[in-house]
Amino acid sequence: MPTTERLRALIAHELPSLIALRRDLHAHPETAFEERRTSEVVQRELAAAGIEHRGGLARGTGVLAHIAAAGERATALRADMDALPITEATGAAWSSTIPGRMHACGHDGHTTILVGAARVLAALGREGRLPHPITLVFQPAEEGGGGGRHMIESGALDGSLLGPPVERIMGLHCWPWLETGAVALRAGPVMASADEVKIAVHGTGSHAAMPHTGRDAVLAASAIVVALQQIVSRTLDPLDAAVVGISSIHGGTAGNVMPERVELLGTMRTLRESTRTEVKERIERVATNTALAHGCTATVAFRDGYPVTVNDEALTEAAGRQLTRAVGSANTRTMPAPVMGAEDFSYYGQRVPACYIVLGTYREGAPVHPLHSPHFDFNDEAIATGVMAMCAMALAPTN
Repeated sequence: MPTTERLRALIAHELPSLIALRRDLHAHPETAFEERRTSEVVQRELAAAGIEHRGGLARGTGVLAHIAAAGERATALRADMDALPITEATGAAWSSTIPGRMHACGHDGHTTILVGAARVLAALGREGRLPHPITLVFQPAEEGGGGGRHMIESGALDGSLLGPPVERIMGLHCWPWLETGAVALRAGPVMASADEVKIAVHGTGSHAAMPHTGRDAVLAASAIVVALQQIVSRTLDPLDAAVVGISSIHGGTAGNVMPERVELLGTMRTLRESTRTEVKERIERVATNTALAHGCTATVAFRDGYPVTVNDEALTEAAGRQLTRAVGSANTRTMPAPVMGAEDFSYYGQRVPACYIVLGTYREGAPVHPLHSPHFDFNDEAIATGVMAMCAMALAPTN
């Protein structure tokens, strides 16, 4: 097994070019399933490192790579490549050159880190120091497009494209609330499921000055919004986290016209699949019955989003040991709680044991710009730690 010192030396050698790569990717952001340039850059980097790979996956922009070693099962590392439809406001010299597009969630950093890990692991492979095969998953469309599911359907895990089947997978996400140089992880649920809720409330239109001649869909919709808040506060175990929120209301055309229809749009988040099912049932019951109480009707539709992201307990324990050796016990933390955001890394965890960690990018004394902010920029000082973390997890012994 390679020593931590050997890993550090390899990473230090690669770091200047990785910083340049990260800034290049940041300047050329591409949104879901449009990551053509990004995919080409990744494939160019893999080819330069002598790493076997295949592009054109997951609706055209996904890339899968393989580093050979002895063994019948591979360990996979994953990074997401897509940007967001946000206008950048960082003022950085490497700011987005594409109007209305930016890397506001750090995927430029994630992609760069996986390229760096690929280079380091390929070097170890040439030295005969890889304990098992490595699969590298560069996926498109994490931001709502379900690129992880498309990569799986393309054969990223089953061994049909490159290398042997994958037996476990690891990934990371930058975290602007954790100091640079640190990583954090936890076993069990780490990110929530995310589903869209759409409720259409149907009443009877009338003159607003004569409300008794109609059935007020606005009033019914308002009552539904309030009633939905009681699902989490009064029907779920207080220790079972969930979110039910309505964030968009559309209805009506004039102040003196009572509309026939009001549409509500919202989100629901849960940390357990059983809770996910229960909350959906309660939303439908509350919406339809509240509407009926106001003389109206309601129809409820759900658009299923990402499942719960669950870290395998045994794999997380093994990854934690490796991370402690690689970055130190003081820099290896336990996440205090799951996050109610969602991640399509969850799809991989439904197929094989998975471990998803967070990578600190906080600069002491600097303002904290949250993910998806037009002011967010990945901290290049975190690249070395990210590469070290990915390599350390990839090299963890298998059972």
